[in-house]
Amino acid sequence: MVKRRLAQALLVVAAVGLWAASRLPWVAIQSFDGLGQPKTVTLSGASWSTALLPLAILLLAAAVAVVAVRGWPLRLLAVLVAAASLAIGYLAVSLWVVRDVAARGADLAHVSLLTLVGSQRYHAGAVIALAAAVCTLVGAVLLMRSAASGGATKYVTPAARRSQAQRGDGTLSERMIWDALDEGRDPTDRSQSDSDTEGR
Repeated sequence: MVKRRLAQALLVVAAVGLWAASRLPWVAIQSFDGLGQPKTVTLSGASWSTALLPLAILLLAAAVAVVAVRGWPLRLLAVLVAAASLAIGYLAVSLWVVRDVAARGADLAHVSLLTLVGSQRYHAGAVIALAAAVCTLVGAVLLMRSAASGGATKYVTPAARRSQAQRGDGTLSERMIWDALDEGRDPTDRSQSDSDTEGR
């Protein structure tokens, strides 16, 4: 339960981080057409990487879905969140990896390449997006571990419950009484339960 809560918190933090990264400037494009003053167009994260906001919404939806799913659907959700973390990491790292951001920036800013005179990168948004990717990946790992530990203790067979009770103080739980009635046995008849145990 603690792992799930922590994973939810990390996904919400990552979503807020992506929203913040989408609002920050990522690239600035300088242009001069020879007629007026030089112009600078600043591209925010939402303009430079249009997938940031949809990924933030996806992470918020995943954080809400954690409450409702168990078992293999939770594992599937963890895989989806891990894939989202890779996508976020790619978007963040691409700002450093792309050699020349001027051509793409000019296209996004609707600036002619003939008037383009320079470009500048702002790394704060990409750093926040990269941190969000790490939070998302850790959240995915926690969800996967939560699904594995929850699935192991989810179901106990009636025979296992009987053996656990026989190792205990000999009292029958309400669940064991109902199991005995379902099997057509009298739960208050100790001799019958002992003979059943010996027969097995």
